[in-house]
Amino acid sequence: MSIKLGNIELCHGVMLAPMAGVTDRSFRRLCHECGSEYSVSEMVSAKALCYEQQGKRRESSVMGSAPLASVTRAEGPMAVQIFGKEPSFMAEAAKMIEASSYRGCTSEVAPVAIDINMGCPMRKITGNGEGSALMKTPKLAGEICEAVVRAVSLPVTVKIRAGWDSESVNAAEVARILEASGASMICVHARTREQLYSPGIELGVIEAVKRAVKIPVVGNGDISSADDAVNMINRTGCDGVMIGRGAMGNPWIFSEIAARLEGRRFDRPSVSERIDTAVSQLESVIAHKGERVGLAEGKKHMAWYLSGIRGAASARNAIMTAHTKDEIYGILSEIKNENADGEGTE
Repeated sequence: MSIKLGNIELCHGVMLAPMAGVTDRSFRRLCHECGSEYSVSEMVSAKALCYEQQGKRRESSVMGSAPLASVTRAEGPMAVQIFGKEPSFMAEAAKMIEASSYRGCTSEVAPVAIDINMGCPMRKITGNGEGSALMKTPKLAGEICEAVVRAVSLPVTVKIRAGWDSESVNAAEVARILEASGASMICVHARTREQLYSPGIELGVIEAVKRAVKIPVVGNGDISSADDAVNMINRTGCDGVMIGRGAMGNPWIFSEIAARLEGRRFDRPSVSERIDTAVSQLESVIAHKGERVGLAEGKKHMAWYLSGIRGAASARNAIMTAHTKDEIYGILSEIKNENADGEGTE
């Protein structure tokens, strides 16, 4: 199983999904080091990025739109995801991102693709007719995709949902329109917008999209182990898998899946290795965003790393109320010492 996308080839098609507030630069780099072959940025508002260039928004900062579109070499092959409902803004933003020609750009390299968000279920996005609301307007979805394809020379990919609700599961129909509009790859989150992130996905939706188009199809949803990934591949025939929440606190899931696909043994990281990785990620995000923002955003990651470790509950509570990075390092060090016997599970 492999995917050819522009000038790159993904041997297993094992990818990190975009998650706002989670898959930042530090986490993408870590996941790449742990086996992710490809990642997608946090979503970038096309209109906001365009307006920032005209001085209609505040100067770009670590909290602005521009940094979200930045790409570094250490992250490996990466797409930048944009969202919006106006084809003109989407095309203009894609063009700027491809050329790294926008105010606040800190990219070291160009992205390998432009990804279009047609899957975000959050009300503040869908309320504007963006994200997964585009599943209700397939014609507009196609027009947006076509405008972006015409604007850039990079491959254009799209992330969609099963549909808007149980009465309008139209992923296969939308996928055909996107393929006709020039999309190079489609990722299917096998839930409707109505389902948000509730447990349970419909693998038949991914299978239907795979049958409907000739371009690569990537499956997404409820993958938290190699077993989940292999089951999705076998049941749907998808060309790759995209992991989101299953990678939170577990960036090694990508290596685990690759090992299973290759028939190799996978050794799970020890408690010590998990804690060391958590510390490394926190140091990275603080270096990138400063201690105030880094701590605020990094605490949830630290809590995820502790899942299943003996003493995790009290450690999580202490981390969430900590005020400095040194406090957090001390809490993690204590957990590491308490689990030095190698058992480390509750």
